Amino acid sequence: MRRAKGSSSSQAGSSSGSTPQPSPSPSHTMSPGDPSDIPQLLKQLNRLVKESNEARKKGEPNLTNITKTQEKVCAEQRLTPYYKSKLKGLYQTAMTDSEAEASKLRDALDKIYRIKSIHNEQRIQARNIDSWGDGEGPRKIMRRGVLMNMLQQAAATLPLFVPQLGERPPPLCGAIPAENNYIAKMGDLVAARVKERDGDENWILAEVLSFLNNTNKYEIMDIDEEGKEKHLLSKRKLVPLPLMRANPETNREAIFSKGAVVMALYPQTTCFYRGLVEIPPSGPTEEYSVLFEDNSYADGYSPSLKVAQRYVVQVKEPKKR
Repeated sequence: MRRAKGSSSSQAGSSSGSTPQPSPSPSHTMSPGDPSDIPQLLKQLNRLVKESNEARKKGEPNLTNITKTQEKVCAEQRLTPYYKSKLKGLYQTAMTDSEAEASKLRDALDKIYRIKSIHNEQRIQARNIDSWGDGEGPRKIMRRGVLMNMLQQAAATLPLFVPQLGERPPPLCGAIPAENNYIAKMGDLVAARVKERDGDENWILAEVLSFLNNTNKYEIMDIDEEGKEKHLLSKRKLVPLPLMRANPETNREAIFSKGAVVMALYPQTTCFYRGLVEIPPSGPTEEYSVLFEDNSYADGYSPSLKVAQRYVVQVKEPKKR
């Protein structure tokens, strides 16, 4: 029942499912806040969206002026000192206008992250009540199709890292791994290597319940709706999933390159398998094309399959004994 990808004995994975959490704040350090904060946050968000539109419109005449000046330079086929000075001033103004607009957009994104963080906290509390509450009646199990759709939505709405000039992507942005001292938060999704009933160790999609400082271990829950099994695992058996998407157009270093060996979520399951990146995403909304290891095929790899950035992580080899 837990095997979902295929019959290949060389693959390690687990079929499981649960409601994915909304994307957290990129900093992942701010307090979620109180649900009563949401109306005010929505008002601030509405104001910032309007202000960002105003900032964009303010800069449009200058951009038009740049285009016309460049056309004149091309027509004359020479850059005179006058046009050089004029273009320099226009470019400086355009940079100032762009930064003003970007600042408003970053503030707006911050409000969105905070709202989603509050919703995530509410979801966790509701989940805990549902799982460990008064126990009246059977617990509802989410249909597989609904779950898969929610996982796709969670990946598509993962916050996009929008850098300031010269800013580098932080840990857990795209392919950038977590720092060694990073502690995943309650509600985070992780790839977890657990031992199944048959003795095999498989990588599954799981949710962090807590981190136990006294043992330096995580308590995680297999998000298989049918079982909701808990596991106590050391940090080396977990790989935190990205908290932000990377934009290949601005931060190629945060994208796994062609031929990279990765672990990826096999489509329509919640199982992680090894594979090769065939084609990296070329835009912020594009997915990886992954060739999964599968000995049922002559060349040892499955046909290319699409996997979102959210569910592609570095391979973590088991510790050698």
